[in-house]
Amino acid sequence: MDIRIAAYAVIIDDGRVLLSHWNQHGRSGWAMPGGGLQGAEDPLEAVVREVREETGFDAAVDRLLGIDTMVVPAAKRHRGRVPLYAMRIVYRAHVVGGELRNELDGSSDEARWFPLDEVSSLKRVGLVDIALRLDRDEPADGGSKRR
Repeated sequence: MDIRIAAYAVIIDDGRVLLSHWNQHGRSGWAMPGGGLQGAEDPLEAVVREVREETGFDAAVDRLLGIDTMVVPAAKRHRGRVPLYAMRIVYRAHVVGGELRNELDGSSDEARWFPLDEVSSLKRVGLVDIALRLDRDEPADGGSKRR
């Protein structure tokens, strides 16, 4: 079994969420900005790097929202001979600089802000719903849930 560890950012500003469009191996969908760790890279460094690569924005991490895991069967992988165990670390972050731009020569081909109420109508990867649920369920100050 292969193992992949990746870090992703939930970046919400003024009722909009920042998404990147994943487009690889004939499959595509809107996704949270993020991606795989490189070598012994720290997940916090990876998520900041990935946000910059995929969106052009510099980001600062606010907090860990959660960790999601899944197993992708070999038959569903591009050129997969063995299953993939995917660990996806999801952070809440915010933009601290940079300008919106699309990634060149990567697995993402567009970055865009979307109103939160339009996300459900997008063709998206499953992690988008998982990450937004983690963000929504995160206790705010005082221990109450945000709605």
